[in-house]
Amino acid sequence: MRKLAVLGSTGSIGRGVLEVVDLFRDRFTVEALAAGGNVALLQRQIDRFSPRKVSVRSRREAERLKAERPHLEVLWGEEGLVALASAEEVDLVVIAVVGAVGLRPTLAALQEGKRVALATKEVMVMAGEWVMRRAEERGVEIVPVDSEHSALFQALGGKRKAEAIRRLILTASGGPFYHLPVEEMQRAGPDQALRHPVWKMGPKISVDSATLMNKGLEVIEARWLFDLPPERIEVLIHPQGIVHGMVEFVDGSVIAQMSRPDMKIPIAYALSYPERLPLPYPVLDLHRSGPLTFHPPDLERFPALRLAREALEAGGTMPAVLNAADEIAVEAFLKGRIPLGKVVEVVRRVLERHTWRPLSGVEEVLEADRWAREEARKVLEGIR
Repeated sequence: MRKLAVLGSTGSIGRGVLEVVDLFRDRFTVEALAAGGNVALLQRQIDRFSPRKVSVRSRREAERLKAERPHLEVLWGEEGLVALASAEEVDLVVIAVVGAVGLRPTLAALQEGKRVALATKEVMVMAGEWVMRRAEERGVEIVPVDSEHSALFQALGGKRKAEAIRRLILTASGGPFYHLPVEEMQRAGPDQALRHPVWKMGPKISVDSATLMNKGLEVIEARWLFDLPPERIEVLIHPQGIVHGMVEFVDGSVIAQMSRPDMKIPIAYALSYPERLPLPYPVLDLHRSGPLTFHPPDLERFPALRLAREALEAGGTMPAVLNAADEIAVEAFLKGRIPLGKVVEVVRRVLERHTWRPLSGVEEVLEADRWAREEARKVLEGIR
């Protein structure tokens, strides 16, 4: 019986986690839930899964929830996330919050020797080296939830085998604008960007998929998760969304992980690893899926992928700056302040203004994150 803390329980990944848990009540219990602003959904999750502890975004929301449920321990803010991630009664922590806020609770969970099911790629983008070091020091595993990294993790049998790998291949659908003229893509608004052709995802990751920044962040994450240099990690456009990742070994063999594009499959694997759960969902029918095609990405159409690779090559504070600037730019796009084409431009300008610094600890990561957010807001003021 695994005891879960689900951080980000009301988001798309968190809801998928709880759907899988609901199917296997004999395998999992929910000890803690953390949500952002969707307290109404959190209330329903509390009723169904009876956690001991919950955390919400603000103190006001926490006080209101505590008044309604006096027997429940209610926390709030980043400190609430850290407390749930390190709670004694928890042995598996699902990190499914959006963005940089996932870093501290991830490190706290690892420090306490808890397995982490990681869906928040920004954690590895910002501080992958430090996160992996903490996991190794504490002898605990990080199991990726992202479909692409789960695919690579499965193809490798859950083990890092750098000496046997020639390259890792991440796939991308190309997003909703893959066949549009570049000029039309750059003028797109939020409603268009959120209509992903393959996956059902939250707003931030949907926008990042439209710009391919999501794939750039995944390259950075894969570099640390699998301990491979960037030049051995490639991206291919695969519009059908059937092959989620491939590993090419030094002898020329390629192992691909394939499934229907359903996030509950990698979620279930992350929860049950190294076992597999008998999921009651439709299975992949290759006879009906049609031809599977693969294309190299067009870096003129998707400059975000180039920016991400450049930040990874530079190292130090640059990946954290890339991530923070992107979060602010995407937020502005979703509010209708800028068109899609300006999202990557904001990120590029912030990176150009940043003075590279080496990382000697997590505090430098967080300081770079704070600086980049402030600088991105200044850039946005100039775009108005």
